[in-house]
Formats: sequence, structure tokens, C-alpha cells
Amino acid sequence: MKPFNVICSFLATVSILSAKLEPSRTLEVGVRPESVCRGFDGKLFVTVMNSPDRPGDGVVRMIDGETITDFATGMDEPKGIAFVGGYLVVTDVTQVWKIDAQGKATILAQGAAFPHTPSFLNDTAASPDGNSVFVSDMGDRARMLGPNGLWPIDSPEAKEIAMIGRIYQIGLDGSVKLVIDLDPLMLNPNGVTSPEAGLFLVGEFFYGNILSHRDGKLTVLATGLRGADGIEKGDADELYISSWTQGKVWKLPAAGGTPELIIEGHKSAADFYLDRKEKQLILPDMLAGSLTFYQL
Repeated sequence: MKPFNVICSFLATVSILSAKLEPSRTLEVGVRPESVCRGFDGKLFVTVMNSPDRPGDGVVRMIDGETITDFATGMDEPKGIAFVGGYLVVTDVTQVWKIDAQGKATILAQGAAFPHTPSFLNDTAASPDGNSVFVSDMGDRARMLGPNGLWPIDSPEAKEIAMIGRIYQIGLDGSVKLVIDLDPLMLNPNGVTSPEAGLFLVGEFFYGNILSHRDGKLTVLATGLRGADGIEKGDADELYISSWTQGKVWKLPAAGGTPELIIEGHKSAADFYLDRKEKQLILPDMLAGSLTFYQL
């Protein structure tokens, strides 16, 4: 982990500016919601994991105004969700589901379809090609966490985290391609964006590295945002980043510089949706069981 010696020296120097947003509304959507997007007929769809001890009780719920109904059922721990090619695509730990307009869920990819055995499939983003998604395998999630949250970066336990996190592209035909392979800067990848002009953005969870990927090279845009979960690029090329562990969302200016803290006070800030249609950020709070809407 020597590449982090320099990076980690900057963690204490990250100062946060204040330009906080106020919520416009909050919806209670169920137990342990994780990710949200727009899908069929422009409606919102949210993954709800329910009990971690009951396989098959995970659902995708549809939100139509104030009405919330189950749309697809039978998943274990549905996490990332994206709408592409007329389907909702949902990650579920070691498998990926494809859901049609009638709510029928079928396995899109699992197990041997991957070039490396998946460990913890998490975030997903629709590809510009309209026929595939990008999916992060978070890697060695179990060893990231201690009794009080993430282990300290310089702890002996941190050195035991296996470097097995990767980014894949999965076609609607079930094909799987490795896009970003192992890299010490990307120990536990979580948030991922769809590439624009060949540029990927990745939110790395353990160290809090915000990364860009172009031409096979990862570059650190910011660091120290530990627990980085969702990541999205705004219309003015600014970046929005949520932290699951800190319950916060930051905005990183397009020109770089200091991240601005724009949302705080959540129990957990999961994989949000940047809703360009309504100019809002929709944030799942997994531990609170809610979606909170913020006007941008």
C-alpha cells in the first residue's frame, strides 16, 4: 500500500466549505433502501434490501407521486439500479438482474460469466451505448469494517484488506467485460459513472479516493472522502459524491479545489440519483429507510 503514503498525508488538510441544501420532501420507502433511478414511464424505482438475514426478500419499488408499490421481487440484497435499453438492471452481491416493463426479473449475469469470481457487486451506471451497464465489484468489503466503522487507514487491519475490487461492463445479452482491473488507488470501488469521451469516474470507499479513469490510467481528483458511495457528474462538469458512513454529500467544482459540503445529517447517504429532468438530487438513506429530495 505504499502509493497511499503521500495521498493519506493530505487527509487532515481537506477543509470543507459550507453551501448546504435543504430537503424539499422525504418519502419512507422501506427497510434498507440503497439506490434509485428513473425508469419506465419516467417513474422512480428504488432498490430496497429489507432484512439481511432473509434471502429473497429484496424488492424494487416503484414511486408514482406519493404512491409506492412493489414492482419486482425475489432478490436477495438489491443494490445499484440503472435503466438502459428498456430494462432496469440491478446488482445483487454476486449476480445481476434484468427487469422488464412488467416487473419480471431474470438473472443477467452471475458466477462463471465473470472473468473473476464476483465478491460484492454494488453500484451500476447505464452505458451511452444503450445496451450495457458498468458495475463496480467492491471487493473485500468484510475486512474494511471494524466494530466502530471503517478501520483507521494506518491500522494493521487496513493492511489485511485484499485488493480484489474491479469495474465491469455487462451487456444486456449477459456478456461481461473487465473495464478497470486491480489498482491500489481503487481498493474498494463503489460509485461509478457512465463514461463520457472515454472518461470514467469512480468513488473508492475505504480511502475516499475520487478517481478518474482514461486510457487505462487512474488519477486521483480528491481524497479523504471516506465511505464514498454514489458519484455523479453535473451539467457544469461538477461532481457530486455521497458518503455512506458519514451521511454527507459533497460537490467538487469542475476546476477542482476544495469539496463543498452540501448535504449532511443523514444516518447513511447511499447511491443517490442526479435527476436532471427535475433539477434535483434524490438521496436514499439506508439506515433511515427513506428517500430525501434536494433541489439543486
